[in-house]
Amino acid sequence: MWIRKPFFEYTAGILLLALTLYVLSKLDYIWEPIRIIITTLFAPILIAGILYYLLRPLVRVLTRHMPKIAGIGIVFAVIALALASLVYFFGPTLMEQGESLVDLAPEKVQEVSSESTNLLEGFEFGGISGQEISDRIYGYAQSLSSNLFENVIDILGMLVNAAIVLIVVPFILFFLLKDDDKFIPYSVKRLPEDHKPEGKKLMKDLDETLSTFVVGQAIVAGVIGVLMYIGYLIIGLEYALTLAVFAMFLVVVPFLGPLIGIIPAIFVALLNDGLFMAVKVVLVLLVVQQLEGNLVTPNVMGNRLHVHPLTIILLLMVAGSLYGFIGILIAIPTYAVLKTLVHNFRLFYRLHKKRATSH
Repeated sequence: MWIRKPFFEYTAGILLLALTLYVLSKLDYIWEPIRIIITTLFAPILIAGILYYLLRPLVRVLTRHMPKIAGIGIVFAVIALALASLVYFFGPTLMEQGESLVDLAPEKVQEVSSESTNLLEGFEFGGISGQEISDRIYGYAQSLSSNLFENVIDILGMLVNAAIVLIVVPFILFFLLKDDDKFIPYSVKRLPEDHKPEGKKLMKDLDETLSTFVVGQAIVAGVIGVLMYIGYLIIGLEYALTLAVFAMFLVVVPFLGPLIGIIPAIFVALLNDGLFMAVKVVLVLLVVQQLEGNLVTPNVMGNRLHVHPLTIILLLMVAGSLYGFIGILIAIPTYAVLKTLVHNFRLFYRLHKKRATSH
């Protein structure tokens, strides 16, 4: 009978699944608590997971010579000492430069604004005068300022949440490091015995993929931060340390991060020293990018992720539109994990198919 054809069976199954998902999406009283739980736990688990992959190699080296708890304690003490040293030696400089930048911006922006007003007075485009354009921009800036003051409570709430995350992260990180050798056995314990080797291989591949990305990105970011700082010092750019730190943190956004990271440096260069300094900032970025692309990344990350630049751009565009900065941050590792899953499943399928034909 025609209705029993595979096409109609699959179509009916897809429609039933879509209808079920639609009905479930309307049950807010079910999904709202789940959404709150996920959003609450996401940030501390993400930060602890990144720190876990960064610190795990050091903990494993130490645990060859001492109990794991003692090794984790030493690592935590070293991290605390390193953070305290960074704050002591570089904190005052960063704060001074940050405050100076905050004081500099309004004055320079006012100068640029007055110059722009003079330029716009005789300008007209599409029936809109330059003065109207200026008024609209000024009105938009005013609305942003008023909204900023109205949302002070929200900003304070975000700071409180950030403080809570910083308190919770060390506890999550401790247990991740303490029980890391139990993750894979626990993940595959419910699999049939003949499938456990495949499950272990899959989990090890996923673990290696995430470790490669996290550790590699951290090393690349650190090297780029140092190189950008040296480059800014060579060309004599003001606020070199603050601008280099900003660029270093934005390197976590693959491919586009370094380009976004030099925007403040170009802005400072244009405000203080003019176009020639801005050109030198761009040259510093080009030199650093060449060093990073030809020396650092190939030796640190190799070709284990092997994600095409066009794929990276498309992923970042989609992830940014869907989930904002968090989406941009996790887009590439998520893609790498899914790629590893698909690759392993294909291998397992071929292996089972060979076994079936051999029998």
